[in-house]
Amino acid sequence: MEQSVRRTRWGGFILGLGIMGSLDGIIFHQILQWHSVYMETDRHGKLLSDGLFHIAATLLMIWGALLLWQADKPRKPYGMPFLLGWIFIGGGVFNFTEGLINHQILQVHHVKPGDPNELAYDLAFLASGLIMAGIGLWLRRPNNASAQSLKA
Repeated sequence: MEQSVRRTRWGGFILGLGIMGSLDGIIFHQILQWHSVYMETDRHGKLLSDGLFHIAATLLMIWGALLLWQADKPRKPYGMPFLLGWIFIGGGVFNFTEGLINHQILQVHHVKPGDPNELAYDLAFLASGLIMAGIGLWLRRPNNASAQSLKA
């Protein structure tokens, strides 16, 4: 596989991880204020854990962007759908992995802790990761109809 395709794939994947991490922090931690990265602490500890999480998400976005910047434009059939596919895959992997490890296995926090439907929120979060990854797998295929329409 040519180096530009490899860098586009990894750059998109890592960028997707960072974007979804940032969206998670912005939506669930700041806007809705449903949870923090680490819940079993005082307000200062919650803000600190969220801040460290945002730094990590930002570093992932920078790393992904640098890989994409280093990649030459890949030859056909790779293009924007290929990149978008890998961004979706990265975002889906973030949601599924974070949901499985932090929400279910380690129980660090839940999507909406204390809610009577806590498990439903957690399962919906896991499902969103699988759906995003599925969309990404479909988009990154070089011969799909969406890829052809996005190239036009």
